[in-house]
Amino acid sequence: MSNIKIMALGGLGENGKNLTVVEVNKKIFILDAGMRYPDIDMYGVDLVIPNIDYLIQNKQNIQGIFISHGHDENVGAIPYLLKQLHAKVYATHFTISIIESMLAEHHLNIKDYKLYRINPSRVMNFGDVEVSFFNTTHSLPESIGISINTKDGCIVYCTDFNFSSVNDNKYQTSFDKITDLGKKKVLAVLSESVNSGVTGRITNDTLLEHHYNNILLHNKKRIFVAAYVSDLIRIQKIIDLSALSGRKVCVLSKKNERIFKVATSYNYLNIPSDNLLNVEDYTKEELEELENVVFIIAGTRNEPYSLLVKMALDEAFNLKFKNDDKVVLMCPPAPGIEKHANDSINILSEYDINFTIFDRDILRSQHASPEDLKLLYTMLKPKYIIPIKGEYRQMYDQFLVAKSANFDKSKVLLLDNGEIVTFEDGVLVAENEIISTGDVFIDGTSIGVVDSDVIKERTLLAEEGVIFIYGVIDMRLRQISGELTVKTRGFTHSFSYDELSTIITGLAEKLINNYFKKKTWSLDAVKVGIIEETQKLIFRFTKHRPIIVPILIEI
Repeated sequence: MSNIKIMALGGLGENGKNLTVVEVNKKIFILDAGMRYPDIDMYGVDLVIPNIDYLIQNKQNIQGIFISHGHDENVGAIPYLLKQLHAKVYATHFTISIIESMLAEHHLNIKDYKLYRINPSRVMNFGDVEVSFFNTTHSLPESIGISINTKDGCIVYCTDFNFSSVNDNKYQTSFDKITDLGKKKVLAVLSESVNSGVTGRITNDTLLEHHYNNILLHNKKRIFVAAYVSDLIRIQKIIDLSALSGRKVCVLSKKNERIFKVATSYNYLNIPSDNLLNVEDYTKEELEELENVVFIIAGTRNEPYSLLVKMALDEAFNLKFKNDDKVVLMCPPAPGIEKHANDSINILSEYDINFTIFDRDILRSQHASPEDLKLLYTMLKPKYIIPIKGEYRQMYDQFLVAKSANFDKSKVLLLDNGEIVTFEDGVLVAENEIISTGDVFIDGTSIGVVDSDVIKERTLLAEEGVIFIYGVIDMRLRQISGELTVKTRGFTHSFSYDELSTIITGLAEKLINNYFKKKTWSLDAVKVGIIEETQKLIFRFTKHRPIIVPILIEI
């Protein structure tokens, strides 16, 4: 008897926070452990990671954490998981180097953790289960797919991939290994959904090369290219084209940029020595006089845009744009930063910066197209398809792709986070079990301290403001010493300050004096009463519900 369970603790119906669990006869294999950037209304939250209570409760069964590649949405939760699980982590050299950098940023001793660099040709044995790997093409080097091989068939995890043809072997897909898996029995394939509804997108760099070479040809002065540092394959392409044209090349980013540090330290980003330029070797005046130079401005999310604005204001890298400079934006706005990107472009326009935008019609996607997904299905011949990684509409688009590839709709399993698919001896169990999942908010280095109530309070502060009521209480005489005072922050109203203060202090004094008349009372009860009654009063007059903070000092 074999029992296989497949579930996601994050990544389904959302952008990021990818964490999938495959459980074979109670042996737990964790596939990726990512984070998600906070929504705009998650005030003070730095990032969001999956709730791993299920893993903590079953940590004795965990065989390891297997990481597909080094993007934050797939690896960003690792430091937080390792603090609670101390599980073994398996990934390629580049990805483990990213993880080591993350642990160092969290002031954790790398030697305290079990991090294993794997060769994609390696097969790992865990009793009656084997784990094998295959190379995939993505925007970071040494990205891999993962196969959990059981007696009832393989569970193939293939996230963040495409089947574009590339020359660099650090980015090439192992088509032979995928085909070999298809010759076995594939029980289920878990494949990404990000681009499953996109049709007509270009699948090679021909247009990029044409448009960029045209810019190189017609701009003999300085060229600035803004790109995402997570898109190393594209940055390498710009370096190669620039060097081929005889340009000096310099890649600039924030000093603590993790991917860039690892890529340059281990030669994953190659700039020919004859073409390499270091800005630290030049004065500001000398940098202004340079010609035939390409500066690549690399960052994550909104950073390329922010750095361009700072350069327009002469606040970054000792560089300021001149009239004959050319700026090229190769960083289509990621979800959640559209407004920031638009504002930055407006600022560049105000400063009369000569810029060109390379949009998605020129830049090939690093994610699987519908045709890539169909080819994956053809090679693997899976019994079931489980869409992962993406918003629900994108997962549903993959459902439609699978139907168009002649898969019966009963063989495409659309899941939510926490929903468990169970196979008994290779047969799908009709009833799906559900476990508790959710978001864990990270504020600084604190884990889980920022719960939903704190988020609600921060939202209320942002939208409604706060009213402070100060006073001194003489406990012996049971009376207010001096006068109560009122201060507001972020609260707008039609009253004058004196009117508002009189209304609130009058109510507070009445409530406090009423409590003094009782035989037993507590200061906490007084504060609760002031909060409740003041909120009712303010709402009656203004239709707003600011946070009320009574600060009563006992003497």
